Amino acid sequence: MDEGSTSHSRDLVLRHPTPDECVKIWTATAESWGDTLPFSLYLKESQYLTTIPLAKNGNRTDWILVNKNLPPDQRPILSSCETFRKRSLTSDALGNITESIVHGIASVFCHPDYRSQGYAARLMKELANVLPTWQLKTASPCVGTILYSDIGKSYYSKLGWHPNATNLHIEFAPKISNSETTAILEEHLEGLCQRDEARVRKLMAVPSKDIARRVTIVPDVDHILWHIKKEEFATEYLFGKIPHAKGAIIGEPGRQIWAIWTHRYYDNPTSSSANNVLYILRLVVESDKTATRLPLDAGNVQMEHYDEQLNYLKAVLKAAQAEAAAWKLNCVKLWDPTPLVRKMVMESSVEHTVVEREEDSIASGMWIKGFMGVYFDFGVSMLVTIGTIIDFESADPIGETAKV
Repeated sequence: MDEGSTSHSRDLVLRHPTPDECVKIWTATAESWGDTLPFSLYLKESQYLTTIPLAKNGNRTDWILVNKNLPPDQRPILSSCETFRKRSLTSDALGNITESIVHGIASVFCHPDYRSQGYAARLMKELANVLPTWQLKTASPCVGTILYSDIGKSYYSKLGWHPNATNLHIEFAPKISNSETTAILEEHLEGLCQRDEARVRKLMAVPSKDIARRVTIVPDVDHILWHIKKEEFATEYLFGKIPHAKGAIIGEPGRQIWAIWTHRYYDNPTSSSANNVLYILRLVVESDKTATRLPLDAGNVQMEHYDEQLNYLKAVLKAAQAEAAAWKLNCVKLWDPTPLVRKMVMESSVEHTVVEREEDSIASGMWIKGFMGVYFDFGVSMLVTIGTIIDFESADPIGETAKV
């Protein structure tokens, strides 16, 4: 095999796929990531997801690894992926906040004909060189890149994306029940996300003697809508309708608790082996002091109105369970809860299971010089990160499979 046909060849470069090459990629990935959608609808969904706000204005970029000497639409696509440019916040030990950029890497894929030849690794190495300066349209610097691995911790760690120390989530069974919560509708999302961002900024401004730098992705409405627009393709196909509630909220401003969720159908709900999920994309407890994620605040789980807040959380979780039951989902998943939320869940009467993920949806990050050792709040990012098909839904965050 000559040098031009190996993953080490100098002729291999990153390029952006043509429209026809995008269709080739989606055709190849349909079996793995099409979930319940028929092929034609998966292609339609894939095209549509390039047009919604999170992907527009250059925020999404499609990448392919190809031989630079071959013409577009005739060159083999040796490996491919997508990246999403995300607004993020960085703070120092004094709580000074600066605007920054983090790139999320998603949909890493290698056609079966080219697997086990090092092409996916070459793609990732090329990306590591390009992304730190990619599309910096503002003065905000890029501080790093993130991904979610569904192939364990070692593969991407060897390439420089090191796994988060913990990858924990809590699972709840679907259950029909009444709830005192109010449904969150699509028109409510922007206002809630703006409040959430303001809250995140306050949390990032808390000084820390233990952590020199912190980074978090802004949980804006564009991230939430990506998941919601994706779910609409599946629910319209399966049920002929789309979900009315995008989440649940309870309480008065200042002491409110709300959850925003998305319905994900990996399998047909009529299948006995279905493993479909209601993902809680964001759980906000306004009075949660442990949401700073700082070590010194981890034990700060006492608060005024604790019993009220515990009942509010139970009501929101029950609303999520009821939503899962109504839409034939097999479980509810809450990723990376804060110390306070974990304590309240443990003290609630809501049955649950705590899971530490070792192989799938492993949050991983690579940080540029000056940000090595940074504390990254995956509690925000993993649930607003689009399906790192090394996971990236998910996004998403959320559960797809890397094909490398």
